Amino acid sequence: MADGATAGRVLVHNVFFTLKDGSPEAIQKLTDACHKYLTGHPGEVFFAAGPLVPELARPVNDRAFHVALCVAFEDKAAHDVYQTAERHLQFISENKETWAQVRVFDSYDR
Repeated sequence: MADGATAGRVLVHNVFFTLKDGSPEAIQKLTDACHKYLTGHPGEVFFAAGPLVPELARPVNDRAFHVALCVAFEDKAAHDVYQTAERHLQFISENKETWAQVRVFDSYDR
């Protein structure tokens, strides 16, 4: 998709963290770090971060994560600024050693 076709489209940034330590304490610590470092960035229009919902275990539910993050940005430019923002980089630096796997799914809203 060319830049002209994506200009002004909301970019949804979904991140799924699988932790080395899946204890409730470790899950809460990462969730708290998401809320501390990843909220309130310029161009952010929606933010949510929290643990997997244990009671939703249908065959279609992907349960290979401990903490999910969803941040919607007003456009790709806001997302790109976020990627190099000091608080985002600090979040990564302080937490990356706890991650066994990180999966990122970026998409445009229609």
